[in-house]
Amino acid sequence: HNGETVSFDANGDPVASYELVNWKKRDSGSIDVVPVGYYDASQPEGQELRIYRDITWVDGRTQVPQSVCSNSCPPGTRKVLQKGKPICCYDCVQCPEGEISNVTDSPDCVPCINNFWPNPVSNACFPKPVEFLSFSEVLGMILAVFSVGGACLAVIIAAVFFHHRACPIVRANNSELSFLLLFSLTLCFLCSLTFIGAPSQWSCMLRHTAFGVTFVLCISCVLGKTVVVLMAFRATLPGSNVMKWFGPPQQRLTVFTFTAIQVLICIVWLVVSPPYPVKNLSTYKDRIILECALGSALGFWAVLGYIGLLAAVCLVLAVLARKLPDNFNEAKLITFSMLIFCAVWITFIPYVSSPGKFTVAVEIFAILASTFGLILCIFAPKCFIILFKPEKNTKKKLMNKKATVVPAKAT
Repeated sequence: HNGETVSFDANGDPVASYELVNWKKRDSGSIDVVPVGYYDASQPEGQELRIYRDITWVDGRTQVPQSVCSNSCPPGTRKVLQKGKPICCYDCVQCPEGEISNVTDSPDCVPCINNFWPNPVSNACFPKPVEFLSFSEVLGMILAVFSVGGACLAVIIAAVFFHHRACPIVRANNSELSFLLLFSLTLCFLCSLTFIGAPSQWSCMLRHTAFGVTFVLCISCVLGKTVVVLMAFRATLPGSNVMKWFGPPQQRLTVFTFTAIQVLICIVWLVVSPPYPVKNLSTYKDRIILECALGSALGFWAVLGYIGLLAAVCLVLAVLARKLPDNFNEAKLITFSMLIFCAVWITFIPYVSSPGKFTVAVEIFAILASTFGLILCIFAPKCFIILFKPEKNTKKKLMNKKATVVPAKAT
């Protein structure tokens, strides 16, 4: 009768229809009831509710208030209910280390699978970065440059010695052992390159065995030169024929024998339990360290211990020969070079069992430092005399020194 439309559903029941009113408080304190919209269930889906006037909320605000106890927890956190309060009241707690949540209001965090680690906001898992000393990073490039530079230096010194091979200072210091020592020093410099790059089965075996064999070859040559210095001085005494017991054939045999022993140790090590590449997941949780496992720790320490034994013997003999006459002063240079060699490797020993690319860098540094110490201490003074002090590079100079020393020793 009043013109209103009445609707019924399929069951004959009237369809819900409501008017929405807004209670607005005046300055005087009275309340106005203002229609602001309606709800009609007979309208098409999505059009049941219609607001045609702004709604005023508490204190005159027009922003819709939040009817919640706590805000939603973002991804990377989980909900923890507040004790003694309704279930809508909770705290947002950051996911523990190694776990993530990737949905809003997550009740739990889930751990990342193996070889994955959360991003900084703990809402996604990403593959763990693999760490090793590579040629592409600054540290690897610097060490590689010093390694190649050292090898080039050894080749240049060898060229200088070969060009002046007939001069007295080269001949007086056992040119054959000198060239063999320079060759071994070149290999020592280059073997440090095998420690750079991603470890593989072959590189792990090569880096330790190449290091062991080349350094024994080097120390054997130094030891041979030291013994030659001692024997040469003894040979200057009246009636001495000691040099026939340690001539060039015996020197070559000594170097070969000492090196062959190290080769044998390395072969046994590689056959029984060789080094191999391994992914270290335990040292650091957020990254994978790709490194070479020793295989047999006994084999590694046997290689290193044999080098240390030869170095110690060489150092002792060089110390004994350091007070010989000036024309045999190579023993003083050998003493200083072996002191540097031993000091470097004694310093390195505490880092042997430490993982990570910086430990590899320290090992390479030890190789380069000890090799540079040998080549500079033994050969730099001779090259300086050959190139810049030719007046000292004469047989007469050496013979004059001998003449002043031998009588004193003979009496």
